Amino acid sequence: MSVTERKEYIEKSIRTLGIEISPVQIRQFYEYYQALVEWNAYMNLTAITEFEDVVQKHFVDSLSIIQVNNLLEVDNVIDIGTGAGFPGIPLKIMYPHVKVTLLDSLRKRIDFLNHVTDIINLKDVEAIHGRAEDYAKPGQKREQYDLCVSRAVANLSTLSEYCLPYVKIGGMFISYKSGDIKQELDNAKNAVFLLGGKTAFCKTFELPGTNIQRSLVCIQKVNGCPKKYPRKAGMASKSPI
Repeated sequence: MSVTERKEYIEKSIRTLGIEISPVQIRQFYEYYQALVEWNAYMNLTAITEFEDVVQKHFVDSLSIIQVNNLLEVDNVIDIGTGAGFPGIPLKIMYPHVKVTLLDSLRKRIDFLNHVTDIINLKDVEAIHGRAEDYAKPGQKREQYDLCVSRAVANLSTLSEYCLPYVKIGGMFISYKSGDIKQELDNAKNAVFLLGGKTAFCKTFELPGTNIQRSLVCIQKVNGCPKKYPRKAGMASKSPI
């Protein structure tokens, strides 16, 4: 594909979600892809590097959240375990008014995220190196966000303990999940309740142009999160609530 064809592919793919995309945003996605492949050559950012796969499985997937949440009504978002910036950076590109915090435990990934936000000129993006358990403490980032998102691979009980403490009462935590998650939803009910959440709904669909099944689990924050959560590092994954 030529550069022009690639940009046209980005535009066409994102429009399958019903989103209008500007030439500036198309360029930002294209330059994001270039940086991703360049840095991935010497550090592990993603196993997905083919252009069309990145567009569908990272960019379109990240933006599929619009099916369950109106980002125009969101002021700030935190992306927990953001990795190479998914879904946080695609959301920021398409909704530039949103203030975005990207949290990851690997310093090299944070270096990459700072590089990307610089070269594609994204403002109001904060990339933080650290563990989710640490920044959810009082006096840090606790209960500051309208929306918390995560594509991290962990069970929903564990993710809820990592993520719900960041959400304001009245806000939302949305977890990107794959495959049949009925049992996982059932297993997480107690954790969600104890952490001040309420499972609002779960939407399952196929990503446009693929046979990939995606589920978006939407959890409302209805009560304050008890101070003892999240527990110290590693406990949420070793011993889910």
